[in-house]
Amino acid sequence: MNIPQLNKYQLTFPHPNDANEDGILAWGGDLNPSRLIRAYQNGIFPWYSNGDPIIWWSPNPRLIMELDEFKMSKSLKKSMKKFTYKFDTNFEAVMQKCKSTPRNNQNGTWINDEIIEAYSTLHGMGIAHSIESYQDDELVGGLYGVVVGKVFCGESMFAHVSDASKSAYAVLVKHLKEWGYDFIDCQVPTDHLKSLGAKEVHREFFLEKLHKVNMEKVENIWIVDKSLLN
Repeated sequence: MNIPQLNKYQLTFPHPNDANEDGILAWGGDLNPSRLIRAYQNGIFPWYSNGDPIIWWSPNPRLIMELDEFKMSKSLKKSMKKFTYKFDTNFEAVMQKCKSTPRNNQNGTWINDEIIEAYSTLHGMGIAHSIESYQDDELVGGLYGVVVGKVFCGESMFAHVSDASKSAYAVLVKHLKEWGYDFIDCQVPTDHLKSLGAKEVHREFFLEKLHKVNMEKVENIWIVDKSLLN
């Protein structure tokens, strides 16, 4: 299968179901905000290595987190008390730490300066958000992602202290439920997110679910409600 190249001057994508067996849909184009928003509205996201062209993905199966299916273990509930939490206070710092934090079985990172600039622009537009865990005012864990209607599309997470990212994720889930979001798009299957309750679904199921809610609006608050942390 030949992978189509995107036209830099047009925002159209192939249909997400046209991705190859690996989930690759297209390559090329750019990361301007309009293209990124169009991509996420259609369940497509960029993921590529330094030196490679931009590669656009629509994997099958897809990993999602139904908010009511999040698994809150006793140990995680206890760990959450070790941190304080903020939204959108250090968005770019979260991205930089996601970029620099070593990961098991991975050499380097896909988060480059181009990605950081593009998602920081989305953050400035109120479309990308970060969830941050702190100890003694030091940023020790967190994650970031993109909002599409009533869906939070998770991008990356990091932890410099045990359970710092899991705790931030739990805080995110609680707030998304309170604010009326529908689910979290976790993109590709990982054992880590599955352990928290995420599940694999067929791409067509994901796209149908996404399209039902990606044009619906929720109140864009993004302030930590301390009453939800108890």
